[in-house]
Amino acid sequence: MTTPYEVAVRAEAELGEGPTWDAAAGRLLWIDILGSRLHTYDPATGRRTVRRTEQHIGAVKPRAGGGVVLNLRDGIGLLDPDDGFRWLHHEPVPGRRANDAAVAPDGALWAGTMRYDEAPGGGTLSRVTGDGTVDVVLGDVAVSNGTGWSPDGRLMYYIDSPTRRVDVFDYADGRISGRRTLARIEESAGFPDGLTVDAEGCVWVALWQGSAVRRYTPGGELDRVIELPVPLVTACAFGGADLTDLYVTTARVGLTEPPASAGSLFVVPGAGKGLAQPSFAG
Repeated sequence: MTTPYEVAVRAEAELGEGPTWDAAAGRLLWIDILGSRLHTYDPATGRRTVRRTEQHIGAVKPRAGGGVVLNLRDGIGLLDPDDGFRWLHHEPVPGRRANDAAVAPDGALWAGTMRYDEAPGGGTLSRVTGDGTVDVVLGDVAVSNGTGWSPDGRLMYYIDSPTRRVDVFDYADGRISGRRTLARIEESAGFPDGLTVDAEGCVWVALWQGSAVRRYTPGGELDRVIELPVPLVTACAFGGADLTDLYVTTARVGLTEPPASAGSLFVVPGAGKGLAQPSFAG
């Protein structure tokens, strides 16, 4: 099934990632990891902003008290509404950078890392609380990517991209258990990257080198495919005032002849119904 898409923001992001709807501000946040840029986009007015970060940025999420939390190369940073910056957790590791992150129902940030060379076991997935406490939940990861929760908060979905799997865990009280596979991505379809969960509990997965976003049912059945005109599709999230528009980030890194819209932010209007996302409790 093909759904019409639009280019929401025409850009040349090297590694566009992490779309997140900031409900309080009525805008979409997204990043360019390797370009070290934080983007905002207001679909109601078309207003855009771009802010350069001092180092590679893996994710950005709204904070409950205002401002945003940043998953940066050297740790977790806080950006206040007045643009003041401070480290919540500073832990530089040579050869490692931040990647995707998500906020759990309890307001903790689940932040991923990976090595620049994507070495197996070089990355982690950690739970970061508002007071800066960090617990490494998964310590044997290659490319930590999509993370999300079911509508009832009892399941957590997770992607370590080179495995070509979307995994699911039981989730309770900030802990995960019972890891199993929800879906496997065949080699011809690329690698699973970022994900989002909709109000029906279905999991939408962006496909790196796959030119598409797929929707899987809670039972792991593929029931929808949205094809895009670029190969490197990185992440997706619902946004807009009613959370019915699917925003999709893309990349152009490593492409010798990138399509004109590679690195742009796409939107699929009326794609479904998203879930309101919690803000970071810090």
